[in-house]
Amino acid sequence: MFALVDCNNFYVSCERVFEPSLNGKPVVVLSNNDGCVIARSNEAKALGIEMGAPAFKFKREFEENGVHIFSSNYALYGDMSARVMSLLNEFTPEMEVYSIDEAFLSFSGFERFHDLRQIGIRMRTSVLKGTGIPLSVGFGPTKVMAKVANRIAKKFPDRTESVYLIDTQEKMVRALKWLKVEDIWGIGRQHGKRLKGIGVHTAWDFTQLSDDWVKKHMAVVGLRLKRELQGIPTLDLEEAAPKKNIACTRSFEQDYHRFDELKERVSTFAHICATKLRKQGSRCRSLNVFIMSNAFRRDRPQYQKSITVDLPFETNSSMELSHFAVDALRKIYREGYAYKRAGVIVMELAPEQHSQLGIWDNTDNRQNTLFAVVDRLNQALGRDKVKLASQDLGRTWKMRQESLSRRYTTRLSEIIDIYCR
Repeated sequence: MFALVDCNNFYVSCERVFEPSLNGKPVVVLSNNDGCVIARSNEAKALGIEMGAPAFKFKREFEENGVHIFSSNYALYGDMSARVMSLLNEFTPEMEVYSIDEAFLSFSGFERFHDLRQIGIRMRTSVLKGTGIPLSVGFGPTKVMAKVANRIAKKFPDRTESVYLIDTQEKMVRALKWLKVEDIWGIGRQHGKRLKGIGVHTAWDFTQLSDDWVKKHMAVVGLRLKRELQGIPTLDLEEAAPKKNIACTRSFEQDYHRFDELKERVSTFAHICATKLRKQGSRCRSLNVFIMSNAFRRDRPQYQKSITVDLPFETNSSMELSHFAVDALRKIYREGYAYKRAGVIVMELAPEQHSQLGIWDNTDNRQNTLFAVVDRLNQALGRDKVKLASQDLGRTWKMRQESLSRRYTTRLSEIIDIYCR
């Protein structure tokens, strides 16, 4: 049996842990630069605030309904996530951290000697007591069925106590007939439209399709999904592995018009990617650079462009990646547009110790020693204390975070205040 543990409205729950007065009130958390809504409390959902809603468009609605707004506090959320995962790991050694607020756990063989539902309740109690974060827990014979069970636990918390176990054929059929086909984990919007077009409206309908049809229209991935929904395990827990690509993308705090402004940002993004490559022990062989104008300003001309560049050699040098990224930017930049977002993605990653040498061009190995020192200095003195000359040396770039809460668990100067009488 598998369990999927999901933190309820995780970002909002993290904020409420340190401000309990927010319980029962509408709360939203915004994306980078306070752009869009990326987390909502149940009360905010009830007001009709949609995921991804642009904050500037909903400003009046937020004010009229007393919605509490927070900027993304990733330092706090990341630390709280690590605490949750550490507590969950005490229940079974086989765990896959699927995202910042979700984890799959394997309880293979436990069902013979233990009441899995009681284990789920104990997990909720342990995490709630240890961190203040509420959970929903779903058990199923496969990872996909555990996901379905979790959805039921979250949808009907009063009836399930936020823990639901699919352990019989009857429960499985009932759950599949309840779940809409577009809500199946891994289906996606386009497949959902196609399936509904042929009369497939529920997960149960999907399992009744022939293997040939599923394989033809949804490839092997669709076939695995169908078998998982039929209770046939085809997906196992995945071990943490090096990333296959690394990205740094940002929305700007204001619109940029000049090439030099974009150049500084792209150079910084390339440096961040290079730092992550070195931390992972990888090098890349290609990179992608993209820029786009402000899509919300339809009164202005729109432009977006990306370019993928094959590098002459594998590298994780900040200087070399910055050079290649800026060169790529120069090829796609166009004057006359107000740019709001840009990004750098490094791809075709390979382990640093297995890098292949070229005949003519190779990375400058002297930079390995240089950036090893740079990384140690930045780790010891603080992020971005040592920069590239192509970055803005006189300014520390920060996201717009007008409603940022304190980093209660990672900064001694920002820990919670307790007043005693």
